[in-house]
Amino acid sequence: MRLFRNAVNWIPEAANPMIRMIKRYGGGSRKLYDTEESRYVSLEEICAWVREGQDLQVVDSATGEDVTSATLAQSLYEDQKRGTAVLSADFLHQVIRRGGQALAVTMEQAQARLDSFVHSSVSSLGNVGALQYEMGILRQRLQELEASLAELEAAPARPRPARAPAPKSARSPRKPRADRRA
Repeated sequence: MRLFRNAVNWIPEAANPMIRMIKRYGGGSRKLYDTEESRYVSLEEICAWVREGQDLQVVDSATGEDVTSATLAQSLYEDQKRGTAVLSADFLHQVIRRGGQALAVTMEQAQARLDSFVHSSVSSLGNVGALQYEMGILRQRLQELEASLAELEAAPARPRPARAPAPKSARSPRKPRADRRA
C-alpha cells in the first residue's frame, strides 16, 4: 500500500478520496485526461490545481504506472521555458548530484533559518517587554506631572508681597563726602 502525506500525517492513498485521478495517454501527444470532469486538461490546469492545494495522481493509461513525479517535473520545465522558474540552477544541480537528499538538505536549511528568525524575534520581544515597562513608568510620571500642573493652573493666583525697604539700621553707614573724594 502506498502512502502520501497530507498537511498533518502520512495516510494510506486509498483512504484519501480527495486525490484527483489524471490519466496520461501515451504516444507523441501525451494527453492528460481528468477522470473527475471527464475531459482532457492541460498541464497548466494541473499546475493550477496543485497550486490551489489539490492532490492528484497521474497514471499512465497503458501501463498503470504512476507518472505523477514526471508530470510535475515536466510542469517545472514548462515554467522554466516561460521564464517563471521557481527553482534556481544551483538547486537543480544539487538535485541531480544528490537526488532526494538535495531537497531534504534545502528544507533543513530553510527550517534552520526560520528557527533562527523566530528565535531572534522572540529574543527581541524580551527587550520590547522591558521597554514597555519603562514606557509605563514614564506615562505614569507624565500623568502625575500633568496633574500637578493642572493643580497649579487651577489654584487662585496669590499676590506677591511687595518688597519692603530694608530698615535704616540694616543699611550700611555712608561715609562722609570728604572720605569718598580721597
